[in-house]
Amino acid sequence: MNFVFISPNFPLNFYLFCKALKNNNVRVLGIGDEAYDNMSENCKEYLDDYYQVNSLENYDEVYRAFAYFSYKYGKIDYVESNNEYWLMQDARLREDFNVNTGVRLDNIAYIRYKSQMKKKYAEANVKTARFHLVSDYESGKRFAIEVGYPLIVKPDDGVGASFTHCINNDEELWNFYNSYKPCQMIMEEFVDGDLVSYDGICDSKRNIIYETSHVFPRQVMNIVNERLDCYYWSVIDIPEDLKEKGQAVVKTFPTNSRAFHLEFFILRSDKEGLGKKGDIIGLEVNMRPPGGPTLDMMDYAADIDVYQLWANMICFDEARMDTSRKYFVVYASRRKEHYYSTSLEEVKDRYREHIVMELKNPEVIAPAMGDDVLVARFKNEEDIMPFVQAVIGD
Repeated sequence: MNFVFISPNFPLNFYLFCKALKNNNVRVLGIGDEAYDNMSENCKEYLDDYYQVNSLENYDEVYRAFAYFSYKYGKIDYVESNNEYWLMQDARLREDFNVNTGVRLDNIAYIRYKSQMKKKYAEANVKTARFHLVSDYESGKRFAIEVGYPLIVKPDDGVGASFTHCINNDEELWNFYNSYKPCQMIMEEFVDGDLVSYDGICDSKRNIIYETSHVFPRQVMNIVNERLDCYYWSVIDIPEDLKEKGQAVVKTFPTNSRAFHLEFFILRSDKEGLGKKGDIIGLEVNMRPPGGPTLDMMDYAADIDVYQLWANMICFDEARMDTSRKYFVVYASRRKEHYYSTSLEEVKDRYREHIVMELKNPEVIAPAMGDDVLVARFKNEEDIMPFVQAVIGD
């Protein structure tokens, strides 16, 4: 099998996908904009060949790199970046080189554009926030009257919480329309809910071969805009209603042979026109693995190698390992600019038996996920918040 991996060196842990493919005797061919000599030895070890382009943003360059690999090694069986940012480019390469695995261009809108996602959510019988595609102030004002403030505004095609705004009143609405940059934005009613995810990996028939869930007490928009400390955790038992909704979404979207990260709200109170307290509301679909060290948290939750599980799906269309979860795994981070009364060394000493990871986030993800990170695992749910409070000091 010939597998082209786009940007195998970033995020930094993605070389582990290449390693897992090599374990299954796959020829792994990398395309990226990092000089080969500057890449980690780990990354270089698991690539059979590498083609450097000046910029991954330049499709013509990436096309030529792909064509070179096709000429040198024959038919390419897979192309994947596992990165939301390159989803469109991955799909174009599949189209141009007749690669029949992965999402094609005719399905890409449903996993890129938030407004299009809502159509698929509706097919899966999952409610979503009411929305309006931003056009002019008068239309926005009518939408505000219909659903009430606050309103959430973000790019229809966007990654993470980039350029997300919360509008609380008529004055802020007017200011938004007089200042926003000319790109397609989506305006949604505010959902007062607890944020959870449903994450996993599907085989080629959209059967889920691994599933888990994470709880996010703080939303990314607030973490970024208010410079809050970030923390979240995985659960051992996925609530049945969340599992039901998650599985319905997976069957509706083009999830064949993919990792997925689905986000939902659980309503904290009744809201007219949206739902009752406890209802599950669809937020976003991400056809890629969850970000940051969440993949590694999935490893520690079940004592497995989720990268190898993914590679087994690619090669054999099955997990080939026990995926039962045994631990709650907790992520908690600090910011460089904040003061903490307890040193990180003291926290590490106190939780030495439970800490499984310590890392510093790259600057590109630090605004959303913090700078200095500790990840710990526990058998009991009541141990989660004391650890979080020790790290962030709340």
